[in-house]
Amino acid sequence: MKTSYHYIITLLILLLVLACQRSYTPKPRGFLRVDFPDKDYVQFDSVCPYTFEYPSYGKIVPDTDYITEPCWINIEFPDFDGKIHISYKEVNHNLNDFIEDSRTLTYKHTIKADAIIETVYTNPELGVHGILYDIKGNAASNLQFYLTDSNVHFLRGSLYFNVQPEKDSLAPVISFFREDIVRLMESFKWK
Repeated sequence: MKTSYHYIITLLILLLVLACQRSYTPKPRGFLRVDFPDKDYVQFDSVCPYTFEYPSYGKIVPDTDYITEPCWINIEFPDFDGKIHISYKEVNHNLNDFIEDSRTLTYKHTIKADAIIETVYTNPELGVHGILYDIKGNAASNLQFYLTDSNVHFLRGSLYFNVQPEKDSLAPVISFFREDIVRLMESFKWK
């Protein structure tokens, strides 16, 4: 009987000594690490009446939705399960309707949004004007924008990810793609 006690005590001491060799720090619940690619851009040019630079890690595909019109495209980001939807319309004395529709679609996110920040963009030399909407919070789309020449062309874009919105976990990804959308807007030209 004494031998079994000695055996158990020796085993417990051995376990305590081995267990104490590494210090353990409890960690809070976290999210997956995201490795971002290097920023590199390519020119999009097609039969559509616009051209712009987009990230090389994106892939341009035609929009195949049932309401699709000519020159509607998506920039897909397979590694992030997201895309930028881009729609184009010709302006026929209805620019205010398009701007109001864009604003309405953006502000539909106010139910989940903590704030919506509008940044006016203008490049008079190229005839490009618009607004970038930063939608803060757990909204389905955190970045939306429109660009127009105020006479003939109107283009609208919105960034979506195929995940449930979690502002804390998506914040670095949204910030990363915001730079790409700003680059798209700054390099945008009408043909």
